[in-house]
Amino acid sequence: MDGDGNRDARGTHANPVPRPAGPPEVPARPPEVPAEAPTAPPRPTRAPPGMSALPGVPPLPDGSDFLSWLRTPRPQALPGVWRFGHRARPEEEPERVPGRQLLSGAVIAFLVGWLIWSLLWNGYLGGWWLLPLYAMIPDSWAQPHSFASVVVVYAYYVLIAGIIMVGVGRLGRWGEIWRRYGPPAWRRAAAPGGVPAPAPEEDPAAWPALRAAGAHDAAERLAADARTGLMRDVDHARITRAWQGVQRGRHSLATFTGAVLSHGAGACPHPSGARDLPVRQARHDLVTGQVRIGTAAEDDRNPYAYRGTGLALGPDLLGTSLLAVGPAGSGKTGSVVRPLTESLCLHALAGRAAVVVVGAAGADLGPADAYDVVVRIGNPDSVYDLDLYGGTTDPDEAAVVLAEALVGDLTDQHQGGDTRRSTTVLAQLLGPFRAVHGRFPGVPELRQLLDGAPGPLAELRQGLRAAGQESLLRELDARERQMGNPGDVGGVLADRVALLDRPAFASFFDTSGQSRPFSLKALDHPVRVRIDLPERGHADASRMLARLVLAQFTASVSLREDRSLFPCLVLDDASGVVTPEAVRGVQRLRSAGAGVVLTLRTLDDVPRPLRGPLLGAIGCRMALSGLTPWDGQDFAEVWGKEWTEARDVTDRQIIAETPAGKAVHMLRRVITGKAPTARAVTVRQVERERWSASELAHAVPAGHAVLSLTSVKGEHAPPLLVDLRG
Repeated sequence: MDGDGNRDARGTHANPVPRPAGPPEVPARPPEVPAEAPTAPPRPTRAPPGMSALPGVPPLPDGSDFLSWLRTPRPQALPGVWRFGHRARPEEEPERVPGRQLLSGAVIAFLVGWLIWSLLWNGYLGGWWLLPLYAMIPDSWAQPHSFASVVVVYAYYVLIAGIIMVGVGRLGRWGEIWRRYGPPAWRRAAAPGGVPAPAPEEDPAAWPALRAAGAHDAAERLAADARTGLMRDVDHARITRAWQGVQRGRHSLATFTGAVLSHGAGACPHPSGARDLPVRQARHDLVTGQVRIGTAAEDDRNPYAYRGTGLALGPDLLGTSLLAVGPAGSGKTGSVVRPLTESLCLHALAGRAAVVVVGAAGADLGPADAYDVVVRIGNPDSVYDLDLYGGTTDPDEAAVVLAEALVGDLTDQHQGGDTRRSTTVLAQLLGPFRAVHGRFPGVPELRQLLDGAPGPLAELRQGLRAAGQESLLRELDARERQMGNPGDVGGVLADRVALLDRPAFASFFDTSGQSRPFSLKALDHPVRVRIDLPERGHADASRMLARLVLAQFTASVSLREDRSLFPCLVLDDASGVVTPEAVRGVQRLRSAGAGVVLTLRTLDDVPRPLRGPLLGAIGCRMALSGLTPWDGQDFAEVWGKEWTEARDVTDRQIIAETPAGKAVHMLRRVITGKAPTARAVTVRQVERERWSASELAHAVPAGHAVLSLTSVKGEHAPPLLVDLRG
């Protein structure tokens, strides 16, 4: 849109960040659809259902391709399993005979059956097997060369041969050969090539829910767009979300039907008008809300039901938050953060989620066109600013969030680590300033107040007296009395604010209304936000701003009106961000219907007292390859132990007591070079760590990770070895 400010000069508007008028299920067409979002998608090269003509990129729906993708079964599965076309496996690994042994056993069984039949036919075993025949037929049928005798006798021969074949067939496992190499295996191999069309009342492409509610015309319009290739996966998810709004009573059926009949697959658009992302690098399934991040390895440490299956994440798992730990180059950004940000942005286009991505400037977090708001702190070309106070008008709430950002990482109370005292100091200044000026102070003004500059304090005192604010005047008096005392934290706060009072940030954090500040209060809407931090030259300020965004996020998501919208914060590098208050905030996110994604190079970036609480507050934990043993020890402790079978094999030398036995043993030793031994196997139940610190440090291959999952419903998946390249 022309009015969203993406092509306007910075600092020329006094209005804040534009917010959508409502969730995208509101059936209203935007005034102008950008040229980069055409009504009909391009027709890509043919590809199998759910696959792309380009490697790793989901298909743009194209008629039958889209219908095949939509009709592909997605059965219920264990947490984290990629449900698109999934075939469930048994819980326990079945005993599988090697193919060579199976075929040789079948041939031997056939030869044994042939030998038995030959011995019977040629009379080598006598004629006893014919006694039942002669006992059942009358004497007149026993005459040789009569028609009845020939028919009955040969029928009896066929019966006996069949009994022999059934016996040797069961002995030789012919049924297993049929299932493994016969037509049943051919049908399973050919099944993914096409998805049969379901019955009309069960066909998702026919929109049966709309037909059941009486919206036949809308269902026909959507089905026609799906057949002609005008509908995308994002369109399907967005219109499904809009229909859910109708079912909840937020919108009328007539309004929804009118929008669908007018615009078809483009109805109920996202406020940006976009219907897809400019680029996709991961495989997404918006029907289930999953994004595929890898494949569970064929490893004995993985449960059999997970081996070889795709692993995926979605809002049902991210609602318990995710922590990924691994050194630089282990794939945190490219294999984990980038797919998740793509998925959350697609969910935002469908009206299901709101996403805020925080990372260093230049990080691989997707193109700027994939976001509605891009805040480039320290870059003078940035269109948007960051609201230092989170959009709140309450001085006490603003003081809490700001104190967490400024001194939340200081553990020594003598250095200002007591956030309660810092909150009090900030509240004593923010309240009077807002009462006098009608806004909160900017960074230079806040620094002067914390330093105790006499001019600003005197001006503030005079304004409070003129306004008759006696209570706030007492707050200001208390602040002036505390200045200079040994235990005063105002100096520490001023030093921290000074990190933001730099020339590079001179035009940022403006509170006078001359810029376009983004506030996390906008997470009531399906907005896509990226915040670039200037880590290159302002590392301490970047960590402070990351703590500020996290504190504002945890404070704002609990006040949302629409809890069906899933807000998620992605911190590409959470070093220096984890504080006691941050851990408590993450613990509250699950009940608020929100989540965070945190990545760390090492757990040493988290204070030792907070590592256990952080791992306990996070539901999904990922340890990537290259982890250190001391980091692995923390993961091993949180993943716990399990009972497993231990097999102890003992080889005992056999002592011969007879001369013949000694001669045989001597001959065997000459031939094999080893003494005759007897093997004893002892099986016992032992309790062992699921993944030990040594295994996490040395047994995880490059490009792999160990991932444990917890869903918002409380379902658990044990630590799984995942190939992130699959």
